[in-house]
Amino acid sequence: MDFNDSFAYVPLFAIAIVSAVIFILLFNIKKKSTARVSFVAFVADGIVFVASLIAAIMILVNTENDAIFAFYSLILLAALFLFLPYCIMLCTFEPKKIEKLVPKSYNEAAKKSEEAVSEKSEKQSELSDDDKHLLNISRDYMTHAATAYTTDKGMTSFLEYINNSLKEEIKADGAAILLVDDFEDVIAVKAFEGDFPPPYKLPNDMPHKPVRVATNFKFATFPFKDNIFGEIATAGLPELITKPELDSRIYQNGPEEFLECGSYIFVPMKTLDSVIGITAFARKNGASPFTEDDLKVACTLSDFASSAIQNVLSVKDVVEHSEITKESEIASRIQNMLKPAKLPVIQNVQIGTIWNQAQGVCGDYYDVIVSRKDRVSFIMSDIAGKGMNSIVIMAMIRAMLRLVINTTQSAGKILSWVNRGIAAESFSADHFGSVALINYDPTKNSLDFATGGITPVQYFDNTTGTFSKISKPSEPIGVEKTIEYKDLVQNIKSGDIIVTYTDGLVEALNEQGQQYSEDKLLALIAKNRNKSAKDIANLVKKDVKNFTGNETQHDDETLLIVKFQ
Repeated sequence: MDFNDSFAYVPLFAIAIVSAVIFILLFNIKKKSTARVSFVAFVADGIVFVASLIAAIMILVNTENDAIFAFYSLILLAALFLFLPYCIMLCTFEPKKIEKLVPKSYNEAAKKSEEAVSEKSEKQSELSDDDKHLLNISRDYMTHAATAYTTDKGMTSFLEYINNSLKEEIKADGAAILLVDDFEDVIAVKAFEGDFPPPYKLPNDMPHKPVRVATNFKFATFPFKDNIFGEIATAGLPELITKPELDSRIYQNGPEEFLECGSYIFVPMKTLDSVIGITAFARKNGASPFTEDDLKVACTLSDFASSAIQNVLSVKDVVEHSEITKESEIASRIQNMLKPAKLPVIQNVQIGTIWNQAQGVCGDYYDVIVSRKDRVSFIMSDIAGKGMNSIVIMAMIRAMLRLVINTTQSAGKILSWVNRGIAAESFSADHFGSVALINYDPTKNSLDFATGGITPVQYFDNTTGTFSKISKPSEPIGVEKTIEYKDLVQNIKSGDIIVTYTDGLVEALNEQGQQYSEDKLLALIAKNRNKSAKDIANLVKKDVKNFTGNETQHDDETLLIVKFQ
């Protein structure tokens, strides 16, 4: 054994001692929680300690490795100068509390927030009893607004509740809420309570009796000029009127005592600088007139009321639009199902179609039915109404036609049967349809057709190169069940064209408000008469699109072109 081998056990014993010290330091680190010490660290340190002692004993007994001294010396140096100082540092480190580690800016922001909340609380505590009362009324309005969302009469009840509340708070003899109707361009009474001497001219034929006058006001509407309500809504400014006899806008209906005007307060209800209505308050002649303080209270409460009412109106608009949109989507899908999935192939006949749906309308329907060797039926229909209403009539007409089209009856007789079935049902007046039924007999090269309503049938004579309308206007399907529709006949030859369409196509508008027109349609078809029916229909579709540009489509656009070869 050389010098290195004889002293190789020295670094091993030193490593064992250092491992023991590190074990103690690890224990203290874990106890003080200055760093995370896993169980693996304790096990690893213990293994080093035991292995070092065993190796040192073995070297003392016997060794032949000259490099073992240098190897264990390096391990000792690493333990002394790397791991041991790190453990000592962690053992002596004093951890700071978590809250002190939070950024200073955060603490400052939190402190300011606490101060703001405290200041707000102090200000709220400084509110007068009257202010607190008004705030409670505002919260009460918002609470009651929730009931207006859920029932059909919720809005009416909500407005009546607000009106009665305002009347009591201002100690008025009468109060009313009027809302602006943008569609009708009027302002209408929506809630009324108490004795309100009318400041407008009563109808000349109205008896001057309290019940009749009150009823007239309860359901009254006013234009935006020549009356106090409309002028207040237009001006958008509140007014206190204590001397109505000096105000030209106040009409004196007298001489009955209950019609004598006293004092009034009118306050426009605004949301985002837009007037949605007005609140109106009245005290009878002889009662203490309203004061400026009453006006301030009326303005404050009217602001609360306008916010609550606008919230209800907005929610109702969203709900109604959602319901209409949902119904429209369902109706559009049904309408799409009712049109032919695929046009039949008919010998010596070409068919071209256009079918552009307008959102929410669902009024057009066309069909091509091959029922017998001597009958091919072409149908064009335009149903009045919108959405599901028109879809119901459309489905009934389609079902009835398909049921009886295979009979030997003429087109006029078939339409008469269908009309009896539709008119016999208890639908409203706008539930009817315009239908053109064209039966083609390939064995005779002739058409047997009839029309109910205004859906046209145009005939292009290939010999003369001109169009002529061969249909006759008549009562629509579903209006009068006793109507008998007339049969019309037209012989056809090679190159002739039959065209039928709905008014949505020829009445399509461009950005200048001009209609596409029937003349423009027929001229385009005549110009391209040598093309196939499908190609002609595609040209018409493109031409209509170029004409209308970005203008919104307001009605279904449907075209059926039948070209005979």
